Amino acid sequence: MAEQRRTRSGSTSTATRRRASPARGPEGAARAARERLESLINHCTEGVSGLRRTEDGWCVVVDVLEVARIPDTTSLLASYEVHIDQDGELLEYRRVRRYRRGAADE
Repeated sequence: MAEQRRTRSGSTSTATRRRASPARGPEGAARAARERLESLINHCTEGVSGLRRTEDGWCVVVDVLEVARIPDTTSLLASYEVHIDQDGELLEYRRVRRYRRGAADE
């Protein structure tokens, strides 16, 4: 899909619009979930700590750096559940946990 854009000089240029990649397999689902979440909340993702197949797509648990601190072990992270469909489109997300980087699971 291409769209026409007018430059400052008045001429037009064609730019290709990037389409969402389908969530093919667990790797694609994890990548799609990280990309969608990052673009919405404007925080860097640290990784994926959980992934499961659902009836309508995937549920991915994405870990996010919410507050960077020095020393790094005191930074605040959060885990988000991100639900995406088969095509990699975001259905919903929610924060399920917030924790200090150095804290162990209970």
